[in-house]
Amino acid sequence: MKGVKLLGIGIISFAHGHAHAYCEALRGHSSARVVAAWDENQTRGEAAAENFGLDFCARLDELLARSDIDAVITTSETNRHAEHIEAACAAGKAILCQKPLATTLEDCDRIIAAVEKSGVHFQMAFQMRCDPLNIQLKKWIDEGAVGRVGSLRRRHCINFLFNPEIKTGASAWHVDAEKNVGMFFDDATHAADFLYWIFGKPHSVMAEIDNVLTDVAPDDTGLAIYRWKDGPMGVLFNSSVTLAGENTTEIYGDEGVIIQNYDDAVSVTHAPQNAIALKLFRKSSGEWENFEHVLPPNHGIRLQAVPLAWVETLGSGAPSTVTARDGKVSVEMCLAAYESAREGRRVEL
Repeated sequence: MKGVKLLGIGIISFAHGHAHAYCEALRGHSSARVVAAWDENQTRGEAAAENFGLDFCARLDELLARSDIDAVITTSETNRHAEHIEAACAAGKAILCQKPLATTLEDCDRIIAAVEKSGVHFQMAFQMRCDPLNIQLKKWIDEGAVGRVGSLRRRHCINFLFNPEIKTGASAWHVDAEKNVGMFFDDATHAADFLYWIFGKPHSVMAEIDNVLTDVAPDDTGLAIYRWKDGPMGVLFNSSVTLAGENTTEIYGDEGVIIQNYDDAVSVTHAPQNAIALKLFRKSSGEWENFEHVLPPNHGIRLQAVPLAWVETLGSGAPSTVTARDGKVSVEMCLAAYESAREGRRVEL
């Protein structure tokens, strides 16, 4: 709109592939535009910048010094988040941070301290919180539609490690334990945040995490059983070697049941036409009721919802919907699961 300043956005690294989805989502946006990018890998960064029509900055401080950049999207390697976010905070830029928040709790605390000291707007990139299916599911839970929840299961899977070029391609850092811990850590963070968003922080976890079908990453599959004090027990199933799927969430209560389908990458792509993605069984009626929703053709559409929601929040002046402190919880949940798997015991959070 003429006379209205567009929100200027900078990209801190194209290491994480989701940066491309975020830039695509913001093409031609009415109130925001991505203007420039920095990447430690100059070849990768210049190619992405050219693709999206962005200026490429050879140095991070050059990007952060630009007066036409109000906010940044941090999509660098996970173990680099703390230093990059500290720099963005010092420059007074609002931040959207790709998950996981960091690889260690110490770095999570560094980020929290920098954000809270600077007062910048900070938000985590968790697409599950932007998904209409998950929003409706949470609404049913909050309304008490299923009563007291006794047990639940959330599956969140990808086929990432079946890529034969994973160790040599642009995404090789994902399978580096120093940069990303493991694939369960990398991807189960989504499901962990979902559980935290719906039920709060769990009390304890027991887990098995290992390579079951491949040997290209520190791990490819994990099962974690979380317990909430005076609450449910929940299974988080995450695998990076899953070809297809259907059922993504089951929630069982004393007044009803919620079943959700096609809510991860390996399921939505293969969903049949007019598939029922979310339904609620009420004890009071003895019947199922369907939530009418048209599924996206691919999971990338769900990823694109993340920057759109963030830009809307920034524009409205509303507080962050997923803070740095929230981001630390999912990291803690996943790291505790690794500890449990290593030591063969229940671990309290």
